[in-house]
Amino acid sequence: MIFFELFYTFFIIGLFGFGGGYGMLSLIQTETVVHHQWLSSAEFTNIVAISQMTPGPIGINAATYCGYTAAHNAGFSTWMAMLGSTTATFALVLPSLILMILISKMFMKYMNVPIVQNIFAGLRPAVVGMLAAAALLLMTQENFSSPITNPWQFGISLFLFVITFVGTKYMKINPIRMIGYAAVAGILLLY
Repeated sequence: MIFFELFYTFFIIGLFGFGGGYGMLSLIQTETVVHHQWLSSAEFTNIVAISQMTPGPIGINAATYCGYTAAHNAGFSTWMAMLGSTTATFALVLPSLILMILISKMFMKYMNVPIVQNIFAGLRPAVVGMLAAAALLLMTQENFSSPITNPWQFGISLFLFVITFVGTKYMKINPIRMIGYAAVAGILLLY
């Protein structure tokens, strides 16, 4: 049944999703779109956009929306789709809850031990790689169009991407303002 698959899939994602929500996005996409085919690529892109706009951690928001959409796409009613949403969210959070309870006292005792420091030093590059993978997975035709299909939209998308990157990274413009500016520019330039 899909609910057991949702629980198992999101439990594994929660168990190996180092780097927070953005690090989990590539795992969530691989499992929900490619492996289980519960969602289409366009649905996943919309879920990521909604997850970023709503309050709360992006990984948990994405799991909530993916669970609902997967159950809904499988033909379940709205109430059962909400159970899929709850199942995916709980399964994603459960490994972190268990691990934090088990290691909280141990970490404070052994955090200055060289082996523990080396483990965290080894995890840092993996986290950066997972964040980069999440960014690259979102650079799809649904988000940027293509130079062949719609050159104007592709050019505007690249322009907005570069301007937003420069604005937030180098000019230190508040990311919330940049989202608003990009939305206004997208409305004016693409419609």
